Amino acid sequence: MTLTRRRFLSISAAALSVPAAAQAGESARWQGVALGAPASMVLAGVTPPAARPVFAALEAEVLRLERIFSLYRDDSALARLNAQGHLDAPPPEMLDLLSLAGAIHDATGGAFDPTVQPLWRARATGGDEAAARGLIGWQGVRFDAQTVTLARPGMALTLNGIAQGYITDRIADLLRSRGFGDVLVDMGEVVARGRRGDGAAWQAGIAAPDGALVGRVTLRDRALATSAPMGTRLVGGRGHIIDPVGGQARRTLVSVSAPRAAVADGLSTALCLVDDVTAERAVARFAGARIEALA
Repeated sequence: MTLTRRRFLSISAAALSVPAAAQAGESARWQGVALGAPASMVLAGVTPPAARPVFAALEAEVLRLERIFSLYRDDSALARLNAQGHLDAPPPEMLDLLSLAGAIHDATGGAFDPTVQPLWRARATGGDEAAARGLIGWQGVRFDAQTVTLARPGMALTLNGIAQGYITDRIADLLRSRGFGDVLVDMGEVVARGRRGDGAAWQAGIAAPDGALVGRVTLRDRALATSAPMGTRLVGGRGHIIDPVGGQARRTLVSVSAPRAAVADGLSTALCLVDDVTAERAVARFAGARIEALA
């Protein structure tokens, strides 16, 4: 693989939060690793000792969610599902995300399909693509509170096109539950709550895979997700966003905003693969979602 902007494998994370009862001039900074990438966070209006339990809670939440959704941890719930073909007593977060994935699959005429993982793996490793295509099909995924089941041996899911947004939402929710009303969380997808410390609205950039800024979006209580098929190049120079029926990506970049980052993330991924009419109809299915950029 040739990596340019590794949206879901190497994620820069930063959060800036200002609590309602902020004390001017006080702030605390955390630096470490989250989701396998360097991460930093600044909390304004609190002292470092007061911020420590918040940072600890955020670290723990990221790790907990990684143990559910990561393809790169053998002990994650998703990895165990893919290895065994079933997962008993699935975490509620997985059921939430599978339900949303199904809704986006339906809205996009099947363009969003987490069962493309075998084909992604075949392309990434130079494997048998024809055999992998025979394992694709969202209709082969069954799930309820008791179990998640994959219909055919060899089927596997990837939630990389939607889980990043879901995790970003959860971190923003956790900050708000801790009393931080003005929040900007950037973990590959962006969630903005409230306003900046100076009272202005948050702004987020839309960047191409080479890092060039192609636009800016004003956000308040909204999320922004940007997908670019060539952000990761697989064997043969093909992009990492894969059409489940074997076609090619129609876009070089898609950016979608929505009230929740998981919705924006899933839609921005799928809209790389569909025509203009399908894109508009799909976004209209999700309240508050809108297309910010198509290229």
